[in-house]
Amino acid sequence: MRSVVSQTAGICPPFWYLRVFALCGGLFFATCSLAQDQESAEVSGQTETATAEQQQQQRRAERAVDELEKPLYSPFIERYVLDELKQLRTDMAAQKVSLTESITDRQLSAADKAISYATDTITYFFYLIAGFSSLLVIMGWTSIRDVKEKVHSLANEEISKLVEQYEARLRSIEEQLSEKTQHIEDNRDEIELTQEVHSLWLRAGREQTPTGKIAVYDQILKLRPNDGEALTYKADAVLELDEPQWAINLCLQALQIDSQNGNAYYQLGCAYAYLEQCDEAVEYLSKALDISVTYRDEALEDSAFNKLHEYQPFVELMGIQSDEGSLKG
Repeated sequence: MRSVVSQTAGICPPFWYLRVFALCGGLFFATCSLAQDQESAEVSGQTETATAEQQQQQRRAERAVDELEKPLYSPFIERYVLDELKQLRTDMAAQKVSLTESITDRQLSAADKAISYATDTITYFFYLIAGFSSLLVIMGWTSIRDVKEKVHSLANEEISKLVEQYEARLRSIEEQLSEKTQHIEDNRDEIELTQEVHSLWLRAGREQTPTGKIAVYDQILKLRPNDGEALTYKADAVLELDEPQWAINLCLQALQIDSQNGNAYYQLGCAYAYLEQCDEAVEYLSKALDISVTYRDEALEDSAFNKLHEYQPFVELMGIQSDEGSLKG
């Protein structure tokens, strides 16, 4: 053992052995305190048991005295009671001595076990140190400092990898948050724009003159240039000013935005009816009816198509003859 320790003395620095001895001493005192706590717990348990038995005997004696129907005046009985009390005190003193001896023996055995356990632990620990030192010599390590530096370098590499991973995750989270923030800002702007456009539509509904309506529709188109509905309603107001060609241009712009805009086809039919181009008017009105049949009733009541009531294609498209036949029937 001394030879092994002398061989490892050149490898390990002196302060390392101080740490080892300090650790062994801590293990020894911890083991001793643990064994003493266990023994004191057992002794306290036995003491409590003996105390409980004495209290039970005392209760029985008190109960027997309480149950007496007449006092005991016999000298023989008094002598008997005194002898029993004396014997009881003697037994209690003997029991106390016995408990003290058992406690002392248990404490000594616990201390003996703790000392032997600490001695074995220190011995095995030194064996472990010797084996580890021999392994280091075989592997070619010159000192524990090399192992420490290697461990530090490996730890730094792992920590740097983890830091890079978390930085990448934080960057991705930051990008996602910026995108969400931008999306929220866009939605807020869109909501404000929608509220403003809605107020303009309400204002257009309150306007009585075509010129006022056209001004409001222009404000809507300024906010939303690709609003096909605003273009078609503007075309309707323009027709009230007897500007069918202007209305046609507006409806064509609306159809470029949405080819399924039925109102745009209807306004085109009205504009061509103002221009007395019956074929074009019937054609666009037919497209509007293909999209929605609700335009039929509106076209029958619209003054723009009054000149077409005698035009046969318009009559067939609107089913005026079938309505008259049903009335005759």
